[in-house]
Amino acid sequence: MSRKQQLHRPGPQPGPPADDTGCSILHVDMDAFFVSVELLDRPELRGHPVIVGGAGPRGVVAAASYEARRFGVHSAMPITRARRLCPRAVILPPDHAKYSRVSTAVFEIFQSITPLVEGLSLDEAFLDVAGALRRLGRPAVIAQQIRDEVRAQQGITCSVGVASTKFVAKLASTHCKPDGLLVIPAAGVQEFLHPLPVAALWGVGERTEESLLRLGLRTVGQLAQVPLPTLQRELGNALGSHLHELSWGRDPREVVPENPDKSIGAEETFDTDIDDPAVINRELLRLAEKVGARLRASGNSGRTVSVKLRMADFKTITRSRTLREPTDIARVIYITARELFEAAGLERVRLRLVGVRVENLGPADQAPRQLALDEPETGWREAERAMDQAAHRFGSGTVRPAALVRPVEQGDAGDTGGGRR
Repeated sequence: MSRKQQLHRPGPQPGPPADDTGCSILHVDMDAFFVSVELLDRPELRGHPVIVGGAGPRGVVAAASYEARRFGVHSAMPITRARRLCPRAVILPPDHAKYSRVSTAVFEIFQSITPLVEGLSLDEAFLDVAGALRRLGRPAVIAQQIRDEVRAQQGITCSVGVASTKFVAKLASTHCKPDGLLVIPAAGVQEFLHPLPVAALWGVGERTEESLLRLGLRTVGQLAQVPLPTLQRELGNALGSHLHELSWGRDPREVVPENPDKSIGAEETFDTDIDDPAVINRELLRLAEKVGARLRASGNSGRTVSVKLRMADFKTITRSRTLREPTDIARVIYITARELFEAAGLERVRLRLVGVRVENLGPADQAPRQLALDEPETGWREAERAMDQAAHRFGSGTVRPAALVRPVEQGDAGDTGGGRR
């Protein structure tokens, strides 16, 4: 949960549904998405504090159940601090390939409603349902239909904000979490916005919030009453104008259909800095396996492979190579990543983090593929797809390269990245 999410009191909308006339923008947000997906396989943990994240001392929280959030745990928090805040929490390692599969199914539900779907991440999206009203009914009815479909098909819950603008719809979904539906009538936007703290406005980070508080501006309503020239003088022309418009609920942005993923990757922060090339190469192999699985789960392949190498002093370098043809094969990704690492000349330099990423993505079924003369028709691609099927049925890690079966001498590392970028 972000700082802004903590600003609002969670819970479903009380009382009868509000007037949704003119409120064709929906913001749909899965509730504690990573945790909810994990609980499908671990139902005995329902009602308990659960954290998804890296278990090592440098790991971070990727997601936390609402039971864990009551102790102050939130995403991006160091796992060591989360353990101190909530010692009884169960910590589960992330499985991004599984989350990607569920996300794809959820977005298919969105696409069945309207083609105007703007994905913000694996677990949230804006929808413009104006074109679906005649077919499916009023916006609030469509929002409830989405909630019902997500629950019935995937066994998880989502919260939906319904409003006339993207900004207010997103605030509404946050306000009614978890498992809620909140309609903000077009005529009631200011009534909803003005009591909120100024930090609820997009563009108000900690420094801007401090500046506004020094001016005595604690609520959106107080900020709305400040003349625009004063805000521009104090905050700058762009930010002052932006916050002035938002404080009155004005947000002209349209829902833009989701762009294809630009890249898919994963990275690891070691528990202790590593200078052993064998250990680093094993980590590159493990990351390549993750990236390959995520590519196949998303239906994409990519032409550019890059590695990210962060040294003990936090200096970070990246190296990349563009392949002759797109790939979603982990073996190809690993070989390329290993060669990039070797070419970087850091074999005996202590590394804090390594990452693997594939860029220049496109639909895998449209990618050209040139068989070499000595390449069998059934090879690595088929083998890795068989591994995907085994992972889907029996869980991730069921089948993996032999080099990854042996425990890494330096201990497990916390997964810190990957997914939609």
